[in-house]
Amino acid sequence: MIKVYSSQFNYKYASSIHVPYSIASLFSYINSFSNLKDKFDYQKTFIFRDKLDEYIERVEDPDLLVCSCYVWNWEITNVLAERVKDKYPDCTVIYGGPEVPLNYEGDFFADYPHVDILVHQEGEKTLKQIFEVYMSHKNYLSYNDYSSINGLEMRGLRTMPQTRIDDLDSIPSPYLTNLIWDLVEDVDDVDYIVAWETNRGCPFECTFCDWGSATKTKVRKWDINKLFEEIEWFADNKISYIDCCDANFGIFAERDFELTRKLKEEKLEKGYPGRIRPAWAKVSSDKIIPLAKELIDADLLRAVTLAVQSLDDTTLIAIKRKNIKFNKYSQLVKQFRRQGLENYTEIIMGMPGETIDSYKNSLNQMMGLFPRPVVFIYNCGVFVNAPMNETKYKAKYEIKTIRSPIYLWHSSVETRGDIQEYEDIVVSTNTCSTEDLKQMFVYGWAIQAFHSLGILEYISKFYYQKYKLEYIDFYEIFIEFCKNGDTIFNTEYLTVKDYIETGYSGGGWNHHDETLSDIFWPIEEATWLRCVLKSVDLSNDIRKFVLFLEFSKNFNTEYEVIFDLVKFQVFLLMTRDRNEEIKEDDFSYHWKEFVSNDDSELIKGNISYSYKNKIQESTLKMWCHQAAWIGRAQGNYKCHPEQLDQFMMG
Repeated sequence: MIKVYSSQFNYKYASSIHVPYSIASLFSYINSFSNLKDKFDYQKTFIFRDKLDEYIERVEDPDLLVCSCYVWNWEITNVLAERVKDKYPDCTVIYGGPEVPLNYEGDFFADYPHVDILVHQEGEKTLKQIFEVYMSHKNYLSYNDYSSINGLEMRGLRTMPQTRIDDLDSIPSPYLTNLIWDLVEDVDDVDYIVAWETNRGCPFECTFCDWGSATKTKVRKWDINKLFEEIEWFADNKISYIDCCDANFGIFAERDFELTRKLKEEKLEKGYPGRIRPAWAKVSSDKIIPLAKELIDADLLRAVTLAVQSLDDTTLIAIKRKNIKFNKYSQLVKQFRRQGLENYTEIIMGMPGETIDSYKNSLNQMMGLFPRPVVFIYNCGVFVNAPMNETKYKAKYEIKTIRSPIYLWHSSVETRGDIQEYEDIVVSTNTCSTEDLKQMFVYGWAIQAFHSLGILEYISKFYYQKYKLEYIDFYEIFIEFCKNGDTIFNTEYLTVKDYIETGYSGGGWNHHDETLSDIFWPIEEATWLRCVLKSVDLSNDIRKFVLFLEFSKNFNTEYEVIFDLVKFQVFLLMTRDRNEEIKEDDFSYHWKEFVSNDDSELIKGNISYSYKNKIQESTLKMWCHQAAWIGRAQGNYKCHPEQLDQFMMG
């Protein structure tokens, strides 16, 4: 038999790691052909980064090494392949996956001499034909044998693109065949995350995206009965997490509703699968509400993404993205909240066409929403095969990038191995300098940590309602306050300034605070966690800021109002030092009514508010995970005012 080794390295997140779905899908397709089945001896796929040396020792007399390449495993894959090739020069090394460049500048095989064959884009057909040729003639240098295979590249040879598979049901499920269990190791204390495709392709053409190089393509679907069987398999195999790989889950509303209903049925009957993370349809609408409701009712979903990436029209044109109108977006947020569905949005910083003013305007619009989604803000990464990486596009917008250590938030610190992975991130365009980006980062940090995560959210809303102080102006004053003084805010500001300088000089974006956990935190989550450890200290520092604000703007709010407002704001947060099951406190003003209605007057009167504490973990590590990592998207870090119970006091 022909001995096949494979790799699809990934990072661990706490105890979880992805199964090698791409490799399994390829091998499952090959096994479906009678002339190939039982001709290849598939060894366990290499996925754990900290076991590289062990894997290389394990390799013995390999015929083929098939590597699934992503931005998060490119470097370690090269080390594996180079060392295997050094030890076994006759082993044929095949690379495929999203990180395999379609248009490499230079001589790829001179720069990567350990690689023999590149498989471009969708790989099942091409790899199957390579295996057929290999069976009959192992000399991969024979161009006559391989030149008829579309979708590959070798030294001195590149063939035409491979046609995509129209009939996806011709690919047997690596789950239903149980091939996936043949490829992964049975390791104690590891929860395997499954990747799940219900369709392939994406009709959109966002320039920052490379969805398996299948953007702007026809969306092809698997048979729904096969997907039902896979859902049953997930339940029977006690899968705790499904990573749905569809580019636009919910785009086929009726069909995808049937899938969510089946997921719900299995979860309620068997307790599994645990959770699913879909990438929702790009142009989200109220049609996805029933789907999300099914999932949330069975505790399968934490929150729904309503991604915008940018609210600036010039930027949206540049990146070829079309969002729903902002007033429609605002209505959707309210509809989701009424249905009890938490939602979050994503903004990408530094895209073509964006300026510091347009970025601040987008943030201001987002903060003005009530209810408001949780906001996530990211650097603009440039993927190797994304349209944004094309030479003409980069020249048009004068895009400059740096090679940066890859940022994988919430990944484990201790099981990464010694090999650093890298990504390219935008550091300037013709509308945004690096210094602009640094300022934008500070604004993004402040808005995420203190507004989106709730530390100053209702204080800023008070000043907007009472004094018409725009949210972005509020946070500009807050940032100025952070620059000086003996407060936790100053400490965090200095930390983030160092973090930004390191990041934009190519030092990377991982932030580890061993007092919080053994994972890398997004800087805004770490800031939030450190701020909410002690509610008394936080309250004191917020009051200092509010008095600074009052003085800066010549406002004349009564001290009694300020103190009560700060008390209310901190009361809504899941602070570490208040771990009681029911949180209850008395107030001198009717804050719930005031912040829940833009036109409401602040009413004086004694009132008591209470709510059930969402986080009651005993250890600091688990409390941090539940409050900020797991809890961020689903709103566990605070209580929404409309969820408060209240009673009037005499």
